[in-house]
Amino acid sequence: MKFLRATCPSLSTIFFLFVTFVVSAIFHCHQRLALVPIPWAYQSHVVLVSRHLPSGGMFTINSKGRLGNQMGEYATLYALAKMNGRPAFIPPQMHSTLAPIFRITLPVLHDTTASRIPWENYPLNDWMEDQYRHIPGEYVRLTGYPCSWTFYHHLRAEILQEFTLHDHLREEAQSFLRGLQAKWAGQATFVGVHVRRGDYVHVMPRVWKGVLADQGYLQQALDWFRTHYRSPVFVITSDDMAWCRQNINGSLRDVVFAGNGQQGSPARDFALLIQCNHTVITVGTFGIWAAYLTGGNTVYLANFTLPNSPLDMIFKPQAAFLPEWVGIAANLGQARGNDP
Repeated sequence: MKFLRATCPSLSTIFFLFVTFVVSAIFHCHQRLALVPIPWAYQSHVVLVSRHLPSGGMFTINSKGRLGNQMGEYATLYALAKMNGRPAFIPPQMHSTLAPIFRITLPVLHDTTASRIPWENYPLNDWMEDQYRHIPGEYVRLTGYPCSWTFYHHLRAEILQEFTLHDHLREEAQSFLRGLQAKWAGQATFVGVHVRRGDYVHVMPRVWKGVLADQGYLQQALDWFRTHYRSPVFVITSDDMAWCRQNINGSLRDVVFAGNGQQGSPARDFALLIQCNHTVITVGTFGIWAAYLTGGNTVYLANFTLPNSPLDMIFKPQAAFLPEWVGIAANLGQARGNDP
């Protein structure tokens, strides 16, 4: 018994070890949680209860689609709310998509609060209409897939500010480009190229009676920049990098496949594209937004659907592509072959 009493730790020692364990556990949990990109990790005002709602009404918008769609929805909400003199709030789903990438500022409306509001849905076309300057109703939820510069181009500086990249994404993209610049002795002009395929491989011919960018279009687009710039370097991003490696001619050694030719995350690809000087795009809102934020010259795929395509009902090329962008017509031969 004397031996046991001599080796048993004191109460103060036990308490010290317990406190040390708890502090260590809290520290390591905090470190691990800091790596999880939850939406609330990014600062934003969140409205939780109805007493915080503005008395004069408010605008919100549906959160549909992927990154490019939600950027269009956010920018349209931002512009139309300001145009109509109403405060704007975004749903948590939109915040989850955009806030990990951009320094957006619109406040978030919690789902529980939103469910108690008597919303009036207001459908939008993909382009600006005069009646949107005077939208009736107090609590208005905008609906649709708006993505057109005609909504927000008059606020371009503010939209660029809203879609400012977080520092870590910008620095990662710039670090990649600095590495390339060193290989070209500081003379390179970077052209971001986005090739959208994915589900469009089936949707475009079957639903929209159109085609995707082919090898011929991409050759023409790259050659346009080779004609206009002394040392263009083309940075390729895509959701189908294997197709790009097979169909984009890299024999002139001015083509670089991002991510060592492997598909990257949408956030990384987007950040890389908008750090370039100019842009080549194919189809989809992801590429349109990359070109819009990049500035510089843009070459885009034009006339990619057959006459009387169902897409004509919801998409106006003149409202999607800025007037100064350069369009290269698609080869519709395959679409005509598929048309019954």
